[in-house]
Amino acid sequence: MISIIIPAHNEESVIARGLRAIVTGAGPGELDVIVACNGCTDRTADIARGFGPPVRMIEIAQASKTAALNAADELATGFPRFYVDADVVLDLASIRAMAAVLERGDALLAAPSLRMDLSKTTWPVRAYYRVWTGLPYNQVMVGTGAYGLSRAGCARFCLFPDLIADDGFVRFCFSPEERVRVDSAYSWVDPPRTLSGLIKIKTRSRLGFYQHRQALRSRPADRKSFAGLLRTFLPRPSLWPWLPLYAGISLFVRLRAARQLRALGATGWERDDSRAATAQY
Repeated sequence: MISIIIPAHNEESVIARGLRAIVTGAGPGELDVIVACNGCTDRTADIARGFGPPVRMIEIAQASKTAALNAADELATGFPRFYVDADVVLDLASIRAMAAVLERGDALLAAPSLRMDLSKTTWPVRAYYRVWTGLPYNQVMVGTGAYGLSRAGCARFCLFPDLIADDGFVRFCFSPEERVRVDSAYSWVDPPRTLSGLIKIKTRSRLGFYQHRQALRSRPADRKSFAGLLRTFLPRPSLWPWLPLYAGISLFVRLRAARQLRALGATGWERDDSRAATAQY
């Protein structure tokens, strides 16, 4: 049986589409889907409860993604085990493809390929993501909002620590050789529509990186190579005009996240509400 854990905080506008994508076509006893509602004040729990088996729902009072992940992990029994953000669409075929890779022992961590619909975004957002998605170090479990662990992978750590970037923590628990992107698996992620929304979610991501580095008192793996960037972008002149914009946004986000880290002790949590919550895939 495959276990799928979905932490959810006030996700009534998106939780149903994600659950439908996961459970449609599942065989009896194939899946155990746990929706971990944390601090919800909307109808997320009611919607999840209405699906019935193989979906089950737990509620915790604390609005904490890591607390939700840990609470659901205590109840889950299946492997491979998947962790999927509530606003991400990951279908059953993709889950099966990643599960097959993990069950063969090809890797300890598997992630899908990232898909975004940028048609409703403003031009700075489109330009940013055209560059960002081409970066050589953004190929496995970066921005996908979903990943799976084998039984041995789950044994690598006991609990999710109280960090903003829980996925970053998990990613850096494994060497590049132990993690793989499954090209036949896809996660659809709603990008922010506006530049201000982009800055919010990228600041949150960078803040999580700084928090993670501070907690470990070291810089995580996957060092960035200037030579690798040159090899990526020199053959793609269509991206050259957007590189200054990407660099400017990235610098602003780094400065903003560093300021939040100093001011808030890395407890700030910004949420972008500009994304197209009703998008269909």
